[in-house]
Amino acid sequence: MNVAVVLLGAALVVFAALLVAAAAGKLARIDGATYPAALARAAVTFAAVITLAATVTGALTALLA
Repeated sequence: MNVAVVLLGAALVVFAALLVAAAAGKLARIDGATYPAALARAAVTFAAVITLAATVTGALTALLA
């Protein structure tokens, strides 16, 4: 049961990161950025969301342990 919850949580975080990255890329294109620049902004946003999720998970683990 715990493995399923962890996998579901990981899938949810990755889905949210992809959604936010796509939005950042689209906003960059609307702003007039080139495709490589928009892709770079999307990649940075994806990495930031994944890093934020890992940081929050680490902090919650430290608090609950």
